[in-house]
Amino acid sequence: MKKALAISVVAAGLIGLSGCAPYGAPVVGEESVNQVMRYETGTIRSVRYVAVQSSTDSAVGSLLGAATGAALGHMIGKGHGKELATIGGGLMGAYVGNQVTRANASELTIRTDRGRTIVVIVKGTGYYPGERVRIVKSGNRVASVEPI
Repeated sequence: MKKALAISVVAAGLIGLSGCAPYGAPVVGEESVNQVMRYETGTIRSVRYVAVQSSTDSAVGSLLGAATGAALGHMIGKGHGKELATIGGGLMGAYVGNQVTRANASELTIRTDRGRTIVVIVKGTGYYPGERVRIVKSGNRVASVEPI
């Protein structure tokens, strides 16, 4: 009974931390609100898939994963086996928590209509060579790259 309650509490906590946003809605940073931005258009020349690791999210993910893994590992075994399961669960949880915070992304080489070649890294993998895109900029920062 205690195991089921502990697992339920951990699961509810993780679901609560996942946040709520409409599925598929573009994510914009707080700094993008109430800003005048400019855009230019271009054609994607090449796509290379990369993973983006956030340093703050990585630490939080590792800590939450380690705590969850240790708690679940502590429920297994007796004596020294329980200690080993707790340590192993914590290590595995930290690894999984770190991996979960990585985001799939694409490094896009884009030839703009003005004749410049730029390279932009964006979250997501739904881009392909030859695709026409709109590059939204805020100063020297790219806010988004969207298919046209």
